[in-house]
Amino acid sequence: MKMHEGGGLFLVSVLALTAPLWSTMTAQAQTVNVEAAKKEGKVVVYGAQVPQAMEGLHKGFEKKYGIKVEYWRGSSTQVAERALSEWRAGRPGYDVVEGNRGVQLIMRDEGLFAKYIPPSSEKFPAQFKEKDGLITPWRVLPISILYNTELVKPTEVPKTFDDLLSPKWTGKLSMPDPTRHTTTAQFLRNLDKLKGDKWLDFVKALAKQQPVLVESLAPVTTTIIKGEALVGITYIKYVKQYKGPVGYVLMDKYLTDPNYMSLSAKTARPNAAKLYIDYVCSAEGQKAVADEGEFPMLPGVLPAIKDSEKVVPGMIFMDNPSEEEFKKLMSGTFRQIFFGN
Repeated sequence: MKMHEGGGLFLVSVLALTAPLWSTMTAQAQTVNVEAAKKEGKVVVYGAQVPQAMEGLHKGFEKKYGIKVEYWRGSSTQVAERALSEWRAGRPGYDVVEGNRGVQLIMRDEGLFAKYIPPSSEKFPAQFKEKDGLITPWRVLPISILYNTELVKPTEVPKTFDDLLSPKWTGKLSMPDPTRHTTTAQFLRNLDKLKGDKWLDFVKALAKQQPVLVESLAPVTTTIIKGEALVGITYIKYVKQYKGPVGYVLMDKYLTDPNYMSLSAKTARPNAAKLYIDYVCSAEGQKAVADEGEFPMLPGVLPAIKDSEKVVPGMIFMDNPSEEEFKKLMSGTFRQIFFGN
């Protein structure tokens, strides 16, 4: 299923449009055996979220239920690679997997996940829910331009992605390597939603800017804070999650991706895993991540980021390439554009 293009979309307003669909989803929600979850003692989570943004959530969960969270973090690409490798070897070490839609669908199609619809997700916009119940939405991730607020003068801050093509940003722009990072490959391909048929011309021009290529979206922020780059393409949320002189650019439109959590089809701790997912989707869990800069799925809850209410209506949700399309983009099109081979 492709996400709908959502210019002018308020998550709050979606509720009124999609309410008739909730009953179908809610009817399938599964209650959790809390006592059985406590006896299992821990839950192992593989996720793409930076650890500092999960700290409040995990502390809240552990305090409430006495269940330890073991969290391993990598980029969405790395999470998928590790989970798939363990699954194919017959030794999955995870109970819950978190990542962007593209890689979650790849893992889903290979059978890694079991059906689970958390009761606390009842009020989430129906357009993001999956009827098969194998992946559960919990946050959305708008992408913008971040910049070093000490090294970039207010009058020189880029206002659009096109502004990044100015000669003054040559060698001073950071972004993930689209030949190694699936979300960046997805982002570049979805630029047609902003630029139409000229999206590929923009990508070629971006490559000529000699960007500082990093492994994923989080390190973009680090390079900006350190001054190794002055501007970068990454998630807005990092202005809250990283300490340093970093700001983001308010735009009219933001390419955005929902992120999902999924229950392992072979978890040794099914009750603890279900309870964890349910807590993440609860009002308590959603507020905890919003306090750390996340744009949560629960309507009416906004991140602790200046002007975040102005970001939401400009979100445009990206389409998801298939596994084969990802391979063609990353190993073919983008490798040729950024590396010439």
